[in-house]
Amino acid sequence: MRIGLSTSVVQRGKTGIAQYVFALVRALLSLAPQHRLVLFVLHEDLPLFEFARKEVELVPVPEEHRAAVKNILWHQTALPQLARSHRLDVLHVPSYRRLLWPKPCPLVATIHDLAPFRVSKKRMLYGRVVARRLAQRQDAIIAISENTARDIIAFFKIPRERLTVVPNGIEHERFFPGCAEEARKTTAQKFGIRHPFFLYVARLEHPGKNHVRLVSAFDAFKAATQCDWHLVFGGSDWHGAEAIHAAIKQSPFARDIHCLGFVPDQDLPNWYRAADTFVYPSLYEGFGMPPLEAMACGCPVIASARGSLGEVLGEAAAIIEPEEVHDISNQLCRLATDTSVRERLRAAGLAQAARFDWRRTAKETLKVYETVAQG
Repeated sequence: MRIGLSTSVVQRGKTGIAQYVFALVRALLSLAPQHRLVLFVLHEDLPLFEFARKEVELVPVPEEHRAAVKNILWHQTALPQLARSHRLDVLHVPSYRRLLWPKPCPLVATIHDLAPFRVSKKRMLYGRVVARRLAQRQDAIIAISENTARDIIAFFKIPRERLTVVPNGIEHERFFPGCAEEARKTTAQKFGIRHPFFLYVARLEHPGKNHVRLVSAFDAFKAATQCDWHLVFGGSDWHGAEAIHAAIKQSPFARDIHCLGFVPDQDLPNWYRAADTFVYPSLYEGFGMPPLEAMACGCPVIASARGSLGEVLGEAAAIIEPEEVHDISNQLCRLATDTSVRERLRAAGLAQAARFDWRRTAKETLKVYETVAQG
């Protein structure tokens, strides 16, 4: 088969969808070399796919089509023509915001989450009207969790039998328990963080990622315990980031809160290994890769169970109610002061993370491609 993949939503590699695309491509190349992948890539993102250059066809897309509205129009006009000229057997678009109306070949979509429908009123017109009708035009839809599948049924009115749930995987060759001491030395040298710390890896997005309540909970934890633990945020500024920076600035413990910005892929496993506890109080997730990656690296996890998080993390995380600051604070206190709890969660997390693998994800995705290609 000739399999097309639109990659314009990778946002220069700084999104969860980017990690999905990179990992899926790697796994498909190793699993099914007999098939040909054709990747449509914005020009400045081409270096991100250097790892696959010799094994795939890279089709450059002019940078003028990067902006959201122009990118949507490109998907509806130029991409169908490219799909025909490249004789694709199937075209996969991994974002509900970029789905095609024209059908140049069988169409597959991955929907990661419908969080805006749950936590924000933004983009509701596009989501409820346009994206819903586009989703109904696809030949197959992959949901990355049962929770996302339920949301697709509820908001897009698509029958359950048209959906295939294919969970994300973990790149276990990258995310594994390494030497925590060496990892801590590296973080201390680079950023001067020499105390135990809670880590939160997510784009700085307000209110959905819930950073502001976490800052309040951290303040309460520090005031109650006089503990020397720090709080570290890894992630790029996104919508509403100014509210997060304002909350940090106003914190009486601001000097113990660190914003790293975007953490490069090669550095991320070391941060998970260096952290004493990973905390993920998100208000809604379609899957939740960071806490699972942290578990795979041997880091105990505190997380909400909102969206798919309860499904993905199971009983291997300390669960919080993300809108209750005192509940978050209590769990911060519990893990900072009880080594045995951290060790128990560490062991449970390793076992939970072992259940997820990108080769399995690629194998199930390939079945979807084959089904729609055969009609």
